[in-house]
This record gives sequence, C-alpha cells and structure tokens, in this order.
Amino acid sequence: MVTKYRRPWTAILSGAALLAALAAGGLSFHFTRSQAAELDRAVPPPALDEPAGAGGHATLILAGGCFWGIQGVFQHVRGVEQAVSGYDGGAASTAQYETVSTGSTGHAESVRITYDPHVITYGQLLQIYFSVATDPTQLNQQYPDSGTQYRGEIFATTPDQAKIARAYIAQLEQAKVWNQPIATIVGRDTGFYQAEDYHQNYLTLHPDSDYIATFDLPKVSALQKTFPAEFSAQPVLVPGMKGS
Repeated sequence: MVTKYRRPWTAILSGAALLAALAAGGLSFHFTRSQAAELDRAVPPPALDEPAGAGGHATLILAGGCFWGIQGVFQHVRGVEQAVSGYDGGAASTAQYETVSTGSTGHAESVRITYDPHVITYGQLLQIYFSVATDPTQLNQQYPDSGTQYRGEIFATTPDQAKIARAYIAQLEQAKVWNQPIATIVGRDTGFYQAEDYHQNYLTLHPDSDYIATFDLPKVSALQKTFPAEFSAQPVLVPGMKGS
C-alpha cells in the first residue's frame, strides 16, 4: 500500500495539460506558507562547478523527502535525460518500499538523474535542488514525511561531485541563505535500486492526489517561475510505465 497516496485519481495530465492546469490555477494547493515563501527565490549558484560540457552523459543521485516530488521536478529540467525514483544508502535485500518505509534499512528515497553536461551542469542541478526541490533545513523529514528515509542527502558518484557538493553547502551556510543550519549531507553512492513501477512518473500520473497537489506540484510551478531557461514543459518520463 502507498501510504502517502490519499485520494483516488480520476484523470491523468501530462506535459502541456499539467502546466496549463498549473497556470490556470485549476489545481488546489494547500502549501505551507513558509515553503511557499522559500519557493519564490533561487539560492545563489555554486562558486565551484564542473566545467560546462565536460564529458558525456553524467549521473547524480539526490534524496530530499518523498521521491515523487524530486523526480517530478527534475523531469521538467532541460538537459535531464532521465529521472528514476529509487533507493540508495542500504542493501539490495531491503530495497523495497514497505521495508524502506520502516526507516530501519539505511535507504533514503532517492532519484537517479541522468543529464547532458553540455546542456546543464552538476552545479546548476544542485542549485535547482536547493532552491525548489527540497527544504535543506529539515532533518530526517520533509513536511508531513518523517524518518531517515526522507533525509536530505547527495549521494556522490565521483570524488569531484562530493567536493562540489560540500563546497556548495559551505557556501550557502556562509551566505546564511536560511535562518537554520543545512541538514542535507553529502554521502557516497553505494548502490541505487530502482523503485517499484507504481512510483515512477507519479507526479505526472496523479496530479489531482491531495499529496501531489499540496507538496509537489508547487515545486514544478516554482521551477518554471524561478528557472525559466532551465524549465521544460514536457516531462522526460521513465519509459514503459503507465501513461508514459
């Protein structure tokens, strides 16, 4: 059972239809005032980043609350070729939703993002992550979801990624972007395990669920507003899933 899923969905919106509903105000948001304020501004870009156009396809893995919202945001970012929901930080034998949801496996709900460095850099993706995808001041929690499986963590896939991420967090702390300390940590990718099919493309497939409308669609709207040059109206969906 998907515990975060609160209301049966009656329609499927994707791409332009989803964004039209956002623009028209046809979806009801009951978002917290504090996060709505945070979503109105971008954090500073990282002073340290990978060179633009470096290498071929690249991958980063991000955790910051329910993977539905993280995946949904990055599926709308130009240069992202795929964003897959899954689990990182634990063993393969416990990488199942119901087990991870106990908070005892070491896993975090994560998203593996494959991107084209010629279009967008690792640092730019981190800027989007800290600006609109997660509240980095919440420790082992993102709004209604609590537990270590909802922690904020950047699972570095290379030493350079770890170096850039740590430098960026230090930069944001020094700039006092938030009134509270950053709880997001930098870890190491020890194995990413793709989540069950019903978790993939969840934001696009279930835009009228209370959870998605309350906590995740505002992030997509904020992405469009705050990063218009990086925003793509058509999401890059995980292939082979219902509605993709």
